[in-house]
Amino acid sequence: MQYRFVLPADYDMAIIRRRIAERGRRTDGLRGLRFKAYLNADRGMVDLPTRENLYAPFYLWDDNEGMNAFLCGDGFAGVSDAFGRPSVASWSVWGAELSPMLASARFATSVHETIPPHAVLAEWRHREIERNARARADGALAAVSAFEPTTWSLVRFRLWPEPRPDHARDGAQIYAVGHVSTGPAPTTD
Repeated sequence: MQYRFVLPADYDMAIIRRRIAERGRRTDGLRGLRFKAYLNADRGMVDLPTRENLYAPFYLWDDNEGMNAFLCGDGFAGVSDAFGRPSVASWSVWGAELSPMLASARFATSVHETIPPHAVLAEWRHREIERNARARADGALAAVSAFEPTTWSLVRFRLWPEPRPDHARDGAQIYAVGHVSTGPAPTTD
């Protein structure tokens, strides 16, 4: 799941970074959450080229119940009160490869792609699962691929410990990661 706020060109993005620093830990340990990456892009940053100022958190949920509890709860109400209620994109996850170190991510990339009308979905899913494994082997701390069957589109999301020159060439939206929350620690019986 992801929502995005496109902020004015002259918006002081320090406000967003401060908001993340002050409030980011509120979702640490949230039930049903695999991870939430607090993402921002600042058009003034030379090392993260972007055309827009963005605040765009990305979530991976264990199930719909966790997502619904969040969207109906105080945390999302606070974001909606501050910036207006956003349109929330949600996808069906084809595959997710996560490092135990994903909370140390400092950068993220996101690529959106249209799935052609006659594509064999099983083949696309298989290729995305392989891409996730390659991204993890290449240093990604998280590699998620998911599709949305209303618009037949795909999102390929990655968390990284540092930016890489090839990210901009790949047409990816590049974000700074202000904080990564993960869900409750696994229990052992």
